[in-house]
Amino acid sequence: MEDGTTTTRLEPDTDERFLPLRRQLGVSSFGFNQIVLQPGQRGRIHRHKHQEEVYVVLEGTLTLLVEGEPSELGRGEVIRVAPLLRRQLVNLGPGRLLLLALGGANEHEGRDGEAFGDWGDEQPVSPQELPMPPDLDPRELRTA
Repeated sequence: MEDGTTTTRLEPDTDERFLPLRRQLGVSSFGFNQIVLQPGQRGRIHRHKHQEEVYVVLEGTLTLLVEGEPSELGRGEVIRVAPLLRRQLVNLGPGRLLLLALGGANEHEGRDGEAFGDWGDEQPVSPQELPMPPDLDPRELRTA
């Protein structure tokens, strides 16, 4: 891998409730964690002073209490919780709950991307100025 990149993998079968992916990856600008809750398990009621959080449900059903009010989210659903709101993650069952939690506190710096039409290009352009590349030829795709 190129310097400046790190990899890790999700561990959905772990017995650990909280896996700090941020630390494993060396991420310094936002929080990124895997959370696994077995039926009946729940996290602490908590809030953040500055950080907003996004929860991505990968498996199971999340019952998210925000200021005591429950919402249910299933696989593939995503929710954002603003700073200062108290929240609690709960798994009412019947199966295991697997989710990703992402959090950040600073303003997003939008439109800071730079695009290149080819690996040999030295000068970037705005991604909005560069059309998407053509799809790969089916002969270039891996087959099982």
